[in-house]
Amino acid sequence: MTDRILLIEDDARLAEMVKNYLGGSGFSITIAPTGRAGLGLYGRQEFDALILDLMLPDMDGLEVCRKIRAWAQTPILMLTARGDAMDRVVGLEIGADDYLPKPFEPRELLARLRAILRRSKAGEEHSELMRFGRLEIDVGARQVRRDSEACTMTAYQFDLLLVLARHAGRVMSREAIMDLMKNKRLDVFDRSIDVHISRIRAAIEDDPKKPRRVITVRGAGYVFAKAQD
Repeated sequence: MTDRILLIEDDARLAEMVKNYLGGSGFSITIAPTGRAGLGLYGRQEFDALILDLMLPDMDGLEVCRKIRAWAQTPILMLTARGDAMDRVVGLEIGADDYLPKPFEPRELLARLRAILRRSKAGEEHSELMRFGRLEIDVGARQVRRDSEACTMTAYQFDLLLVLARHAGRVMSREAIMDLMKNKRLDVFDRSIDVHISRIRAAIEDDPKKPRRVITVRGAGYVFAKAQD
């Protein structure tokens, strides 16, 4: 499957060069010229990794990194033209997986990108355990537990819950959920998703009629609560 990369870079010439080079190596590249545009795209689409410029015209790349890390653990490769090593240290401390100083060789960018993707995928396969208060989602075992007791749900419902949990705190429209479910059939125009959500609530909520984990946002979609008891 083609890895999807979000490139947040305001230098149009450099961004196009990176897109062409990485595209020729089998990646699908989406370019955002500003931090806000990048955050908007990240909120609407699923990406396997980000390449993030430290110096952007509208907001600091460190702030973009901080916001993304508050949502998810998508691998981030930071590009920096600054000479101050402290910027790179801060970037790594707030969640960047690697950094690459400008100017750089495209081959090194490709090698570093592949390395953070390998580490990310290895971690997902062997050790991803998501915790939300008394609720645990064991990705490798494909099991959901509440108070250490297994919750019964179908494979489809597990995948749907996982999509919501990986975007915890963000309102997910039916269209966004359908896109992230990838090859799994889901008709955004009928109410089948509501039925699945209802069954997920029956499995994980203390009171399914008053949900506190998977919450309906009227007219917008669903949000999986980050803070849970």
